[in-house]
Amino acid sequence: MFRGVNAINLDAKGRLAVPTRYRDVLQERCDGRLVATIDTDELCLLIYPLDEWDSIQKKIEALPSFHPTSRRIQRLLIGHATDLDMDGSGRILIPPLLRDYAGLAKHSILLGQGKKFELWSEASWAERRDQYLQEASTSKEPPDELQSLSL
Repeated sequence: MFRGVNAINLDAKGRLAVPTRYRDVLQERCDGRLVATIDTDELCLLIYPLDEWDSIQKKIEALPSFHPTSRRIQRLLIGHATDLDMDGSGRILIPPLLRDYAGLAKHSILLGQGKKFELWSEASWAERRDQYLQEASTSKEPPDELQSLSL
């Protein structure tokens, strides 16, 4: 559903304009209601339509709370989960704590990832993208799951 890389700007208040091509889908699917949380492996944010997040949250809550890794994931993902509402102009407000975590400034990247978006600072995304490309050019053999993928 959500794909593509989008260069976007955050305004001084931390609002970003959702690209036009996604607005109608988000309005129809979740009435413009989204959830943002941190990525536990990267300095970026994950942004889900509310209905998608609800099913993920149920799975996270079902993890055993006495297992340290499960509890860490619960605290980080659910603890940072923040409701976002798209306004009439197609903008969402990213709260300061989430902006700080991801190092977001004016120039940002909204990366479509199928069922969700990732929101990166432009500099962090460029660095990570280049690292991924470098790793791909030096890796010897892809994982088994990629062996049968044809592009």
